[in-house]
Amino acid sequence: MEYKFATERSNYTDLASGNVFYSLPGHPAFPVRLASEIYQRCLALRGNGKSPCTIYDPCCGAAYHLSTISYLHWDSICRVICSDIDEKAVQVAERNLSLLTPDGMERRSREISAMVRLYDKESHKGALESITRMQEQVSRLTAIRPIQTKVFLANATEAASLREGLQDAAIDLVFTDIPYGQHSQWQGTQASNPVWAMLEALREFLSPKSIVAISSDKLQKIPHQKYQRLEKLQLGKRQIMILKPLF
Repeated sequence: MEYKFATERSNYTDLASGNVFYSLPGHPAFPVRLASEIYQRCLALRGNGKSPCTIYDPCCGAAYHLSTISYLHWDSICRVICSDIDEKAVQVAERNLSLLTPDGMERRSREISAMVRLYDKESHKGALESITRMQEQVSRLTAIRPIQTKVFLANATEAASLREGLQDAAIDLVFTDIPYGQHSQWQGTQASNPVWAMLEALREFLSPKSIVAISSDKLQKIPHQKYQRLEKLQLGKRQIMILKPLF
């Protein structure tokens, strides 16, 4: 895959999962550079001149990739909404999205400082240096315009389950890394094709201008007759489909 936007191999150490942002045990973190590239491709397809967007992930896990995207592309995002069927994942997602606020950063700084005092590990000292830099950035950006966040428990394959959490939210962009492989599996659904069921459930909350990006392994098919495929990307064992709903 050729990178069109995240063309430089930047140092993302500060944003590494488990450093300042919380990790979800057993779940690999989404690569920061790839997440940034996908988001910027979606933004270009949506139209860069448009107002800041509301971005949603119905299979959010720890909400790590949406948290890092928000930190990197703050100016283009006004609201981040996440949901998952796993209650533990929702709890970690709430903690990660709280790091998009000065209060959340302050709480995390105290946690890391306590770990430095208790264990005196170089990794914790490095995390403390990272959060010092990140706190300054978040405080500065929040003073200009805070990002609203919301996390709720829901089944991504059922519109009724999503409805209460999304309410009247207008979703501009969906970016999700769907369950696959040994680390994550679809839960709580009897659908023969959970990806199709998720896309069908999402249609209620999308507009003709919305963009949907789905990351999966190459074995999963992303079929739905009411979506137009705009791009298909492949990197290693991962594929990314960028779609637009048809109404």
